[in-house]
Amino acid sequence: MVRKPRIYIPGGFYHVILRGNDGQDIFFSDQDRNYFENLVQNGIDRFKHRIHAYCWMSNHVHMLIQVSEVSLSKIIQNLSFRYTNYINKKISRIGHLFQGRYKAILIDEERYLLELVRYIHLNPVRAKIKKLPEDYEWSGHLCYLGRKSNRWLTIEYVLSQFSKRQKTARRKYEEFIFEGLDGVYRREFHYGSEEGRILGDDRFIEQVLGQVYMRLEKKYKVEDIIDLVCKKFKVKREELISLSRQRELSRVRGIIAFMVAEYGDGSLSEYARIVRRDLSTLSIAVNQIRKELETDIVLQKQLRDMTRGLAR
Repeated sequence: MVRKPRIYIPGGFYHVILRGNDGQDIFFSDQDRNYFENLVQNGIDRFKHRIHAYCWMSNHVHMLIQVSEVSLSKIIQNLSFRYTNYINKKISRIGHLFQGRYKAILIDEERYLLELVRYIHLNPVRAKIKKLPEDYEWSGHLCYLGRKSNRWLTIEYVLSQFSKRQKTARRKYEEFIFEGLDGVYRREFHYGSEEGRILGDDRFIEQVLGQVYMRLEKKYKVEDIIDLVCKKFKVKREELISLSRQRELSRVRGIIAFMVAEYGDGSLSEYARIVRRDLSTLSIAVNQIRKELETDIVLQKQLRDMTRGLAR
């Protein structure tokens, strides 16, 4: 049976599992785990994705990865290839270190993000290696508690789901983790609900598959993009055309320009005529939004929500 291609959605959240070939170990010392983490950090610096949770077990790893403009396949292939070379040279072996195709499930963040973070960080407890998650050094749990720091791990977005105040967010996060201590194996986090590629309800699956189709086959009308963004930010169309240089209006114009450039069936020139702005000004705005997307989690979510809205 021919395997279906990976689903790539910019800004999407994926549960990634890499297993050792035939169940063999992939880490043989703490030095190996440290080297693996260095490769993870190098990958993030290069490809601009985020990791929101992780756990390095002896024969497999779990990661919650949020991709940007670089596909997940490229990220994982780079990581696994470089780490395999390292291990093969270190212990004088040849062949594959990891088992076949890595597992990747695109998740509905609104329904499963927090549960998946908990599931990943409780992996050593489920495996009966440790009684408490904080007793295991090689996961992101200690970073969330503020007892350890990894510059390549993004914790702010998940913590913000619990509270805007960091101290309160850490406390509520810890309580949430402890509520799942008696948790069991969750098959859906390993196999998804759509041929092993997606985890979400029917609405989410339809949106994702529709978005993939749209990216390949269809672009959106410039007018529809304008209407959607104006509704999202509660701005009237006539305000876009006004001479006002108010910062918020300029930002909305820039976001629309970015979406037109990325998803529009018309040109940026068409949009420039509609809002009566110079093409060069809008081009600069597009590049600025692209740059902000590398670090601005709120903007990433806003764009995901709006592209889903277009696909409906």
